[in-house]
Amino acid sequence: MLKIRLSRGGTKKRPFYQIVVADSRNPRDGKFIEKLGYFNPLLPKSKPERLSLESERITHWIKMGAQPTLRVAKFLGAANLAPVPEKRNNPIKALPKKKAQERLKAAQAPKEAPAAAPAAEAAPAAEAAAPAAEPAPVEAPKVEEKAPEAEAPKTN
Repeated sequence: MLKIRLSRGGTKKRPFYQIVVADSRNPRDGKFIEKLGYFNPLLPKSKPERLSLESERITHWIKMGAQPTLRVAKFLGAANLAPVPEKRNNPIKALPKKKAQERLKAAQAPKEAPAAAPAAEAAPAAEAAAPAAEPAPVEAPKVEEKAPEAEAPKTN
């Protein structure tokens, strides 16, 4: 199967990609059939030299059955040479992690507490009026326990 894909060149930490047609079984930077353009990610997006495409040859290879990779398909979609690939959606992966979810719950709890607080303040006021008529229960005096005396250190 033929693929239109990026072939990496350049040096370490300074990538430069050629857009090539290659057999999908060949290595990424290996043998290719034809060079169709280049992509330089180090240049700003506003510069036209960042991406170069040979539109005639690309349409030829797409008609021959070559499949563009996702990144190349995005480039081709932006240049109106092929339909724009649909945006991938993985809602489970987009959810915050466990620790962040706990923080969100903790942040939402104080917001919910003030709403319940006015109702809670009214209830103790009503309860305070009722016990005034009845005598308060008497609590038994607490007996303090003495801590055991320190033992002699053990020798081995």
